[in-house]
Amino acid sequence: MLTIGEVVKRFHLSRSTLIYYDKIGLLKPSGRSQHQYRQYTDEDLKRMEKIALYKQAGLSLKDINIQLTRDHEQHDDQPLNRAPSSTELLERRLQQLNQDIHALRQQQHLIIHLLGHEALQHSRSVLSKDQWVKILQASGMDEAAMKQWHIEFERSMPEAHTDFLWSLGIEEAEIKTIKTWSAMGLKNKAKT
Repeated sequence: MLTIGEVVKRFHLSRSTLIYYDKIGLLKPSGRSQHQYRQYTDEDLKRMEKIALYKQAGLSLKDINIQLTRDHEQHDDQPLNRAPSSTELLERRLQQLNQDIHALRQQQHLIIHLLGHEALQHSRSVLSKDQWVKILQASGMDEAAMKQWHIEFERSMPEAHTDFLWSLGIEEAEIKTIKTWSAMGLKNKAKT
């Protein structure tokens, strides 16, 4: 059995965090010493490892608790409640991250625009639509080839295609237009 101090060191947490996890039922210690100090078993540590992993992925403590409860129910062959699956929780988190990244990219492009420094666009890891088009043209792609590129990107990875268009600072309306004609190109290609 490990003491709260040993668990704190192992997982780089504060003592108050472990006490809070106990209070909300996320990680209850399996035992107590004769002086009523919390003690943790190997099973408790395995649960803490899962908590740390899900926390690192950005899941809320509520969602982590739902997932760990669901895992326990599946393990014990108990009837599952209507809680979301781990896949649903992680997909929801991924969608939120994509939205956050999109919002940050918009802010990044706006700040560069407000600063008005053309040099910033070349020295930062920000690629604009105009720069991307110039790169494609310099590599020998004409308008038809660029459209085909979008059609293939949309076909193979539609969400990544959207993320990429966002990263270029393209407005929502134009992204919808590009995705619409890309999808139409897919349909036309399938007919031939």
